[in-house]
Amino acid sequence: MNVKGSVVFVTGASRGLGLAFAREAVERGAAKVYAGMRNPGNFKEPGIIPIKLDVNDVDSIAAAAKAAPDVTLLVNNAGIAELTQEHFTEREVEQARRFFETNYYGMIRVTNAFHDSLVSSKGAIVNVLSDATWKVVPVLSPYSATKAAAWSYTNNIRELLRGQNVQVVGLHVGFLDTDLAKDVDLPKTDPRDVARQTYDVVDAGGSEVLADAGTRAIKGTLSAENSAYVDPSIV
Repeated sequence: MNVKGSVVFVTGASRGLGLAFAREAVERGAAKVYAGMRNPGNFKEPGIIPIKLDVNDVDSIAAAAKAAPDVTLLVNNAGIAELTQEHFTEREVEQARRFFETNYYGMIRVTNAFHDSLVSSKGAIVNVLSDATWKVVPVLSPYSATKAAAWSYTNNIRELLRGQNVQVVGLHVGFLDTDLAKDVDLPKTDPRDVARQTYDVVDAGGSEVLADAGTRAIKGTLSAENSAYVDPSIV
């Protein structure tokens, strides 16, 4: 499908990558752009319609889908992350549970809510994933698990929706230059560049985005005997 002329809904769009997706959709000539967020009251962006959305609240999701019944391109961007300081404890379990509620179950809930609109319009879904799906970083292990689950979900719905002409794109990317990673002293990618790359793949009818050099390097080792998920020192 083409982003130009589409009706876009971006979750977690108040800032960071989500806001970059919403702004880039406007730049590309989307017919309408909805920005899902928990607190839309003070949001003011030209050409972007704020919609109250909490991906952990089924009533909130249903209300958002009702307010935006014409969506043809869904960007599942909402997510949470934090470092895991305690391993092999119940606190790690509780943290993982919180992450799964938003990063995995939230993605499923929102996709389900917009399913009929996307099928009827032969639209597209973009799921924001991570290089953490394959990268070994123990302080991110519960977060990484949620992204691995979301990757599997993305691949399975791609097959389920293929016959209904709904395009499904998985976006894999490392650290972004956003507030979420402001204290991380590692190379970061401009979220505007990630949004541009992703929409280019949508326009081209593709299925996957590897948005930075580090992600491409990790993905390239997956079929190797000495892969990055076994020996992280090789990348």
